[in-house]
Amino acid sequence: MFGCFVETTAPFPAGAKVRLRISHAGVNFTGQGTVIYSRPNAGMGIAFTSIEPSSLSILDIWLTNLRK
Repeated sequence: MFGCFVETTAPFPAGAKVRLRISHAGVNFTGQGTVIYSRPNAGMGIAFTSIEPSSLSILDIWLTNLRK
């Protein structure tokens, strides 16, 4: 609910500001975040700093479905 991990071989450094668009099953989540930690050749942990209002319900539905 508060962030995500992005797998990539070229992660941004900790502290970088990012804009996110996550797509799943034809639905898009959009928001902004900050890279909290970076692991070379693995990925980066991102904390959400703002989420588009229309994306809040999308994120909630996705997380609810994962808990099932």
